[in-house]
This record gives sequence, structure tokens and C-alpha cells, in this order.
Amino acid sequence: MTSKAAKRSSKQVVHVEDESEPLVPSVPSSTSGDGKAHMTSRGIKEEKQHLLNEASKQGAAVPKTNRLPPPAKHSEPDQFRKDLPNIALLVFLYLLQGVPLGLCMGSVPFLLKSKLGYSDLALFSLSSYPYSLKLLWSPIVDTLYFKSIGRRKSWIVPIQAIMGLSLIMLGRSIDAMLEQDKLPVGFLAGVFTTIVFLCATQDIAVDGLCCASRWDGWSISTLTRVIVTGWALTLLHDDNKTYASTAQTIGLNTGYFLSFTVFLALNSPEVCNAYLRSTPLDVGILQLGPYLQFWGVMFLICNAWLIFFKVETPDLEEVDSIASVYKTMANICMMPHMTRFIGVLLLAKIGFIANEAVTGLKLLELGLSKEDLALAVLLDFPLEIIFGYYAAKWSSGSRPLRPWLYAFYGRLAAAAFGMFVVYSFPSGGVTTSYFAIVMVATVFSSFMGTLQFVGLGSYFTKISDPSIGKSGACSLKCCATDTASTGGTYMTLLNTLSNLGGTWPRYFVLLAVDWLQTRRSPIKCSEKLNRDKCAALGGTCEFRSDGYYTVNTACIVIGLVSLILFIRPNIHYFESLRDHAWRLRTKEK
Repeated sequence: MTSKAAKRSSKQVVHVEDESEPLVPSVPSSTSGDGKAHMTSRGIKEEKQHLLNEASKQGAAVPKTNRLPPPAKHSEPDQFRKDLPNIALLVFLYLLQGVPLGLCMGSVPFLLKSKLGYSDLALFSLSSYPYSLKLLWSPIVDTLYFKSIGRRKSWIVPIQAIMGLSLIMLGRSIDAMLEQDKLPVGFLAGVFTTIVFLCATQDIAVDGLCCASRWDGWSISTLTRVIVTGWALTLLHDDNKTYASTAQTIGLNTGYFLSFTVFLALNSPEVCNAYLRSTPLDVGILQLGPYLQFWGVMFLICNAWLIFFKVETPDLEEVDSIASVYKTMANICMMPHMTRFIGVLLLAKIGFIANEAVTGLKLLELGLSKEDLALAVLLDFPLEIIFGYYAAKWSSGSRPLRPWLYAFYGRLAAAAFGMFVVYSFPSGGVTTSYFAIVMVATVFSSFMGTLQFVGLGSYFTKISDPSIGKSGACSLKCCATDTASTGGTYMTLLNTLSNLGGTWPRYFVLLAVDWLQTRRSPIKCSEKLNRDKCAALGGTCEFRSDGYYTVNTACIVIGLVSLILFIRPNIHYFESLRDHAWRLRTKEK
């Protein structure tokens, strides 16, 4: 070996740290001929073991090290059992929110259809808007609270009290109100708008706006980022925070299911006489008034338990100011590419909104019973779960918008098929084969909608994930993101815009159906009361043109043209962008 090589060799010091063994104080090392320390990894391990053995023989404690011992971990079953009451509380809170939503967006429009035209239903449809606009006041709910009561209970407790009392009072008079020949649609719309507003505000308090995230195990091939925050997280231990989203899904879907499918079935005299009664009656087992009063009492019971038995853990997290949160949302909307993306979200659902808003009502008008429609929804419910599983798999990967784009064509086809279902309604009444066609249309439309919903949600996760840009995906300093404050706001903003895209056209579509419907008779044949009067006089309601076909066709054409000229090119453009292009740029400090 040359002298240079010997010098290089003598300077090499091997330092190997065995992660599985505790660190011990430094030990004397052997020296090479040139006097420089040199020890092999084997020698280090042998010296460590020698010191440990000597200490054990002498009964001495092992010397303290610089490394802290790992914290003691509780077993997962123990932590889950401790959090089980809190998980049950979350499920029940979300269920209470789902009950009024199922009535407002499901059952009540079908109950009103027998006496109201599409213009009146358009007015009532405005009651669902607060749930799509809750982002506008969510920073206020998340920022203002009484420390002595708690950040979440400051809002949940008064809202639960108002909701409970309102439902009890409304339940006393609503059945008599629905029996009137002339329904007070303006009053009903105002009452249910207030109820939905309270539900949306409670949802903000329970779910929260400040960002905290988890990995959801729904998709097998990919991990989907889900924003679950607020009391839903502070109630649970770290190991069990994944159950917050599960509680939300179970609670909201169960409440909606009870108020839509189950309520319509028990409200139907045909279903009750066929399966639940021995003596037929003209009314169902469950009327709307007692149903509202029951859930009003449930709201008050839950509220009393929160007041007297549930103590909220003080929130030590620093709360952003209201102005800073609104400023963040404004900055996100003004980002490059975001304006075009907002345009896509607000236009994307126009093509099939007439099918989803009017087809079911049109079938009821032609003679399909409410219980048949509820049965179709009931049979479709488990299929939606299966569809969601496969949609999550197909939407994984680098192009989650590709299945969304394919499903766009499918939903346009479902809208066209919906017109065929209405046109082919049998004059002699619903047959088994026709009900099978209704089921096929319902399932196909549901599958396409689920595929779009999951695909769009996956893309929202991809572009608003706060870990990107922090972990090195974007090395530019200007791409740095305040992950603590912008991640949840970003995700909530995108979801709000997507929901608004399916809400805002509904009112105008229902109005247009009524405006474009021309009749041979001077009466309004879209209302069942007028059709019955016409039939009692020996006449029939005949239309020169049905506004449903005109509006649905126009929506499909608008949807197809916007897809080809605007939506599809922008979707391809968005997929070509890197994720850091969506990051909120902040000034370098």
C-alpha cells in the first residue's frame, strides 16, 4: 500500500449505530499505528455487550443514554373502548343533522308535489341552498366562541335547543297545513331554509374548518386524503381519529335514509295496509307532524346530555382571525388556473340537473307512487356502497379526473334515458317490467354520479394536499404553503364550489319546466288538485308541449357543448399541471 493510500485508510473511521440496541457511554477505542482512533463495527458491538454484561452481574443500573425510551403504548382495543362513547356521540350528532336534510331534500318535495306546481317547488328548493353556502360563515363559527363553554359547545348547544323547539312547534301544525287546498309554500320554504341553515351551522361546529387530516382506508390501491376536523377530532385519541369520518358517513346517511326512504314507506297507506296492518286505513302509520316532534325531542335530549354530562376539552390551538381565513379563500380563488377550474365546477352539472331534479317528480305526476320511488332508492342504497368501492379504485393514480370525464358522458346518457322512461310510462299503471326499467335508470344514474363524485374528490385531495410542497415535491421557496391554515380551507372551498354547481341551477330548471309547459286547458295541470277537478268534470289534462322534455333536452345540449368546447379541454390542461401549480404562494420572509 502506498503512503497516500495508507493515510486515506487511516483516516477512515467506521461509525455504525445499531438501532436495536441502546446507546452506552463511549468506550476506549484501539489505535492504529499512526495513533489515530480506529474501531470496526464488530468491535463496537462487542464492547457494548461487555459493558452491559458487567453492569448486569454487579446489579448496577444500565448507564443512562441520550436516547429517550419509547413511550408506553396502549393497545388499540383499549383505546377504542375508551373512545367508543365519543364515537357514538359523533354518530348521533351527524344523524340528527341528516334527519332534517332528508326531509328537506327528499321527502317533503314529494309530499308537496301533489298540490304544487314546478314554480312553487322551485321556491321550496331554495331551502337547500344554505348547506351549499356554509363556507361563507364557517370562519365565524370556527373563530367566535365562549371559552367558559367550549369552542364547539358554544354553537352546538344553542343550535340543538333551537332545532328541537322548532321541530316540536312545526310538528304540531304541519299536517293540518299540508291538508289545505292552497299550501303556504312561502312559509314552508322559509321554515325549512332556517332548519337547513341551523343544520349547516351545526355541521361546521362538529366538523370544523381548521385543517387536520387523516389517511382513509377506503381505497385499496391508494390512500385518499380526507379532511376531518373540529370536535370530531378533539373528542378522539390520535389512534382513533380515523373513525371521525366513519361516524360522519354513518350518521348523515342513516339520518337521510330514515327521513327519505323509511319515512315515505311508513307514510304510505298502501305499504302500511299491505305489510303492516290487518285492517286497511286511508293514512299511513307515520305522519309528518309526529315524526318532526319525535326528532325535536331527540334534539333536546342530546342537548341536555351535552350540557350536563359532556365537558369539552379546552382548545389550546391558536385560532386564525376571521379576516385571515377570508383572505386565504380570496387568495385561493385568484390563483392561476383556479378561475378556470371554478368555471368547470359551476358548469359541470347543468347537463344532467334537469334529469336529477325533475324526472322523479314527473314520474310521480304521471302516477308512480311515492312508495315505489322510495323502494327504488332503497334498492339502490347498497349498490351505491359497492359503486363507491370500485369508483375509489378507478379514481386512484395520477389521473383521477379521467373516470370523472368518462362518467360525464354517462350522466348525459342517463339524462336522455330518463326522458325515455317518462315518455314510456304505461297508461294502465306501473307494471313489473316498467318498474325494472325505472330501477335500471336509477342505478345507472347513481353509478355515474358516484364515479364523478369520487373522482373529483380524489383530484381535490391531490391538488390541495398540504404535504406536497412541504415534503419536497416543490423545491421552490415561493411554493411554500402554510399547511396548518390553508389545507382545510382549500379543501372546504373546493367542495363548496362543487356542491354549489349542483344547487344553483335547480331553481331555474324547475321554473323553466313550468314556464315552457303549454296546456290546452286554462288550469294548471301540473298540480294534482287541478287534475282531479278536471277529471271530476269529465275532462282530461292535455299538454301542447311538456316543459320537461324541452328543459331536459336543452340541458343535455348545453352540457354536451360545454363539455366539448370548455370542460374537456380544461380537464386535459389541469391534468398536465404539476401539483405545486395549485399551491398558494406566500411571500418569502
